[in-house]
Amino acid sequence: MTSRAVPTNRYAIQLAVFIAFGVADLNTDSGRLTHSAHIAIGFLFGYDIGVISGCLIMPDFIRRFGQVDESGQHILSSSRQSIITSLLSAGTFVGALAQAFTSDRFGRRGSILIWSATFTIGVAIQTGTEFSIVQLTIGRFIAGLGVGALSAIVPLYNGETSPKALRGTMLTLYQLQIIMGIFLSYILDLATHRIPNSASWRVPVGLQLLLGFILLSGIFFLPESPRHLLGQTKRVEARKVLASLNGVPEDGPLVDELVDDLDYAIRAENEGGKATWAECFSPRNSLWKRTVNGMMLQFIQQLNGQNFYYYYGDTFFQTRRLSPYVIQVILGGVSVVATIPALHLIESWGRRQLLLTGALCEAACSIIAGLVGHFTLAPSNTPKDQLTTRNKQGGDTLIAFAVLHVFSFSLFWGPTPWVYLGESFPLRVRPKSIALGSATNWIWNFLLSFFAPRIAAKIGPLILLIFFGMLLVGYVYVYLFIPETRGLTLEEVDEMYRAGIKPWNSANFKPHLGQEARGKYTKEHEEKRESPSSAA
Repeated sequence: MTSRAVPTNRYAIQLAVFIAFGVADLNTDSGRLTHSAHIAIGFLFGYDIGVISGCLIMPDFIRRFGQVDESGQHILSSSRQSIITSLLSAGTFVGALAQAFTSDRFGRRGSILIWSATFTIGVAIQTGTEFSIVQLTIGRFIAGLGVGALSAIVPLYNGETSPKALRGTMLTLYQLQIIMGIFLSYILDLATHRIPNSASWRVPVGLQLLLGFILLSGIFFLPESPRHLLGQTKRVEARKVLASLNGVPEDGPLVDELVDDLDYAIRAENEGGKATWAECFSPRNSLWKRTVNGMMLQFIQQLNGQNFYYYYGDTFFQTRRLSPYVIQVILGGVSVVATIPALHLIESWGRRQLLLTGALCEAACSIIAGLVGHFTLAPSNTPKDQLTTRNKQGGDTLIAFAVLHVFSFSLFWGPTPWVYLGESFPLRVRPKSIALGSATNWIWNFLLSFFAPRIAAKIGPLILLIFFGMLLVGYVYVYLFIPETRGLTLEEVDEMYRAGIKPWNSANFKPHLGQEARGKYTKEHEEKRESPSSAA
């Protein structure tokens, strides 16, 4: 009797860390990554998102890409700032949708390679720009294509290769690296903004070239997703990957069980032929509910209000005489610190509890900060020597609740929607449904950055009450519609939706159809092996 090997998660964890961190020093030994990765895919495009905000107020950047006003001074008009910043968001939206085609056609691994190269090309165009704002914005758009595509592929790939007990942690690690990338970009902007030449912005922007080349060099060591391989009927290759992910022999019974289980589920999914975009909203197996849930969580995440503090932190912190660069570093550091405990809470508390708790915490911060700011802050651009004690106390209160709000977001709503997006869809429509969720995030990121300044100019800190209302809507939506997916395989999540389990009862769901399917599939194969025709 063949002994059953005990699975280990070592390689799967290393792989998830790799895809979150990128690569540095890698080698192969029986298909294993023997060194931890250092630089994140999430880190890389988190850095890209954060770096441009500091560049927009650097003197050399303004001289090269701005205009000369009536007084002969170089300025970067609000319209030009909007173009420079929004072109990345436009690219991310397109890239998030486009990856659905490459992920199915070229596989998860090949798709990561394509879009990483696209990102690197976009960065090279930006870094090589001299005075052309057209070249700069084209580079931003091309880099955005890579950012948007990778933002969807990484949850897709990690969700398909991570062990179910650690899937939430691995996907949260991806969010942590985005935050760390943003934080580092703020630090470098702070360090270089006083340089009197183009190095002030070329250094922080150009560093992405190094990260991109390191990432590209290591992607060739990535295995393909076993679920994608089985979907392409590449059973032998899938066995090798599953054996490596679980740290067991390729010919062991555990691999047989995993392959049979996945193969049965994938065959059932593919009976209807090739999936279409319309199928993402089909009533079949509650696909429309899953797609809408993924999109809604990304929509609510963007309207949590935390971005408002990044945009207006310099006003809120004026009583402390801090520069915008220092403000960004403070908020970025808070975000990094807060995301670390989420690595544990995502599995110990579960997805629903994090979202529900976070909505209430952030709502409390929003309403208090909004009302305090409205009734105590001085008008914008008030000289610091004219600030009253009441103004300063109001500013101190806003500082406290801005930090609490950003902390709560990074702990609860920052990572969890991405975790949910990576684990909620069957293989058949997974790339397309994740693309729709990711694209929703980016389009609302664009709309928020475009409209929030205009709204805030009219109503000031009361804009935080809008976010307060959205957070209450988020709490109700999560309670009524978002099921708990902790501890389930991707196929068991599919079973839960098909069973019609109510979200508020989902934490007690016990899967069983997967075992029945595996037994049925194994029995069919045994009968075929024992039949005379098979023997002949």
